[in-house]
Amino acid sequence: MSRRTVLVVDDHPLYREGLVTALSMLDGVDVVAEAGDGALAVELALGLAPDVVVMDLNMPGLGGIEATRRITAQLPGTAVLVLTMLEGDDALFAAMRAGARGYLLKGADRQEIARALETVANGEVVFSATLASRVLAWFARGGTGAAAPFPELTEREREILDLVARGLTNAAIARRLVVSDKTVRNHVSNVFGKLHVADRAEAVARARDAGMGTGPL
Repeated sequence: MSRRTVLVVDDHPLYREGLVTALSMLDGVDVVAEAGDGALAVELALGLAPDVVVMDLNMPGLGGIEATRRITAQLPGTAVLVLTMLEGDDALFAAMRAGARGYLLKGADRQEIARALETVANGEVVFSATLASRVLAWFARGGTGAAAPFPELTEREREILDLVARGLTNAAIARRLVVSDKTVRNHVSNVFGKLHVADRAEAVARARDAGMGTGPL
């Protein structure tokens, strides 16, 4: 078995330290760097081009989904293996859409992680056993019918982003949802922050890329 270079990404220092130690003890694995947030993960990945990035999802700042999207877009030879506590369909299918090749839950033992590392490094896909049936059902539907995009957003924030993508102003959104202009402004600001976009045009572009802002109002 050839040696694999690995970047570990997790915002909890103690868990990350334990994971780095566990992975470093595996035959054929070299942990080349670690990161505590998505922005640093992307920077390190682009600089080191590791074989595998072990990626947490729920992190402050740039989250794991967007970090995965950026890494897989620029480094198609690098596999992302998600290792997270998030079991819901939102996170699972968002990670798949972002380009992750594997999705494990943090209860996985060292042997399962080792097998998953080798699997994704070889260009194959792997999922925790408890998630496999949902993934198979998703593929059976042709990769459609998954949960809504942008799992980091609340349901209300996704609703507002969809209306923004349709070209509605804040005032028009407020009238439609029967809330105050200030409430809409706050939600829009939260959406911009969570999606790490600079302005309305960038938010609209992201939303439309994800299939939002279409169909009848």
